[in-house]
Amino acid sequence: MTFPVVGMIGGGQLARMTHEAGIPLGIRFKLLSDTPVDSAALVAGQVVVGDYRDLDTLRAFAAGCDVITFDHEHVPTEHLRALEADGIAVRPGPDALVHAQDKGVMRAKLDSIGVPCPRHRIVSDPADVTRFAEEVGTPPGQDSGGGFPVVLKTVRGGYDGKGVWVVRDEAGAAEPFRAGVPVLAEEKVDFVRELAANVVRSPHGQAVAYPVVESIQVDGVCDTVIAPAPDLPEALSTQAQRLALTIAKELGVVGHLAVELFETRDGRILVNELAMRPHNSGHWTQDGAITSQFANHLRAVLDLPLGDPRPRQPWTVMANVLGGDYPDMYAAYLHCMARDPQLKIHMYGKDVKPGRKVGHVNTFGDDLPEVRERARHAADYLRGTIQE
Repeated sequence: MTFPVVGMIGGGQLARMTHEAGIPLGIRFKLLSDTPVDSAALVAGQVVVGDYRDLDTLRAFAAGCDVITFDHEHVPTEHLRALEADGIAVRPGPDALVHAQDKGVMRAKLDSIGVPCPRHRIVSDPADVTRFAEEVGTPPGQDSGGGFPVVLKTVRGGYDGKGVWVVRDEAGAAEPFRAGVPVLAEEKVDFVRELAANVVRSPHGQAVAYPVVESIQVDGVCDTVIAPAPDLPEALSTQAQRLALTIAKELGVVGHLAVELFETRDGRILVNELAMRPHNSGHWTQDGAITSQFANHLRAVLDLPLGDPRPRQPWTVMANVLGGDYPDMYAAYLHCMARDPQLKIHMYGKDVKPGRKVGHVNTFGDDLPEVRERARHAADYLRGTIQE
């Protein structure tokens, strides 16, 4: 019996956890990694070290793979089109993935299909940023309004707060243009909290939606995810899931899609970002859902029937473990596991550096304050922020 080979481009923790999800199914895994010590390269059986920006390297890597998928969105779009022209199954394909690679393309497409987004446009220079700020900040009946602060984003390459600036005047708008790539300006949304709607879609159109979650950011990096989002009106939850499913269908996504959202103070939801791969806001599913985002992503790219996305417990909380000044995290296991026998620890095999994502913990139960406290305590103890 021959099992398929999944080729994963990128060797980070998402690849590591996707590989883990394929082991029970006998799925063979081939990895294109930047270095032999990347998170997934430490555990995958077949590792190719090479540059994902080089087409010849990609073609050589794809030989023998039944399908290609991704740990990140940075592979050049034209290279993915070349792989498809070679007859290689690329999932998600370049026509879909470009919407996660290029924020300008994403905004234009979402506008065309009626998805609610922050007001936005591509800007050419700091003076144009000022004009945009006046456009979005002018109250009805007035000629001008000022409009700052606004958000500026490079259209390609940003993640975890990188490539994003909140600017408060024209002088502060100069930095984003120094990269020499197009800059997207967006209104600074007055939001209550950030949400995420995670869905998975297969090539033949089957799709599943996970519960909408609350995503809490610290310094532009995801810190805590609560599943489901507490006190979210059912109508908004349903709207968010339907939006995500519609986006997946309209963009032709195959695999996992994370739709990051703002819940505004006036009761709306607006789409902030898209990610077409397993996502930090879905890590809770490893222990809190019947089928994890990683298992369902694999099922989707292989066109297998999708698994049940329903939660196992009333509440699941995921807390990221960031590197601090305490490198020996293994020594902290004794305390964390003894204190909370239900705690689930997921470490990525990375060197501990201040501020770096090196793992996460999941806790679950029927009392949300208690579940949150358990997750926060474990993450802080592993980092060394607390010692008791």
